[in-house]
Amino acid sequence: MDDGFLGPEVYGDTIADLYDDWFSGSDRQVAIDAAADFLHASAGAGPALELGIGTGRIALPLAARGTKVTGIDASARMTARLREKPGGSDIHVKVADFAEIGFPVESFGLVYVVFNTFCVLPDQEAQVRCFKAVADVLRPGGSFVMENFVPDLTRFDRGQRVEVERILGDVTHLHAALHDPLAQRVRSRRLVVGPGGVRTFPVELRYAWPSELDLMGRLAGLTLAERWAGWTREPFTGSSPFHVSVWRKP
Repeated sequence: MDDGFLGPEVYGDTIADLYDDWFSGSDRQVAIDAAADFLHASAGAGPALELGIGTGRIALPLAARGTKVTGIDASARMTARLREKPGGSDIHVKVADFAEIGFPVESFGLVYVVFNTFCVLPDQEAQVRCFKAVADVLRPGGSFVMENFVPDLTRFDRGQRVEVERILGDVTHLHAALHDPLAQRVRSRRLVVGPGGVRTFPVELRYAWPSELDLMGRLAGLTLAERWAGWTREPFTGSSPFHVSVWRKP
């Protein structure tokens, strides 16, 4: 590992032109709808704030259900894709690092972050700071909802992992990663190899255990209210690979 993460905008700026093709296809629509239903039940008419709103994969269906949505994202290219979509121009988006939210206090009934996006914050300090910023902008009784993976360190052999993710026609997707257990960081690259050459897409994460997230919440004055294994409220167990957690502000 060299020092420092890439800038918070690098992932989005690199993947913006392909993001929806890879992560918003028909095979993911059931999960997207379940997430939007869960969040709408939490927010009602809103307003709601999405951290890392990207191309609006969740924000647009949530807004279509009647929730007023605001977003923040570090990547101008990702948010430009959002604004091109039907309804995208109706969502106010701030282009900034969501570790420093910067909205007025007690502005939102719901703040949410999905698809492991919280872990793009590069270290524990930034993650603690984000929880505090979320607590500041939540109204009393408001909720912070997070979808995140449960770390699985068995994926790594001697601090590394290389795998074939998919082969589509004459295009191969490879994934290479390095793991730093002391900093709880994973630095990875998706390599897409095809007739046109090789493209590289960086993903850099600082993972956090569910119990660690709960402590961050308590430090910010939030209390864990719910934890599920998925958006349809499947029970969370020791073998669950993901969690949907809800912290509330008194």
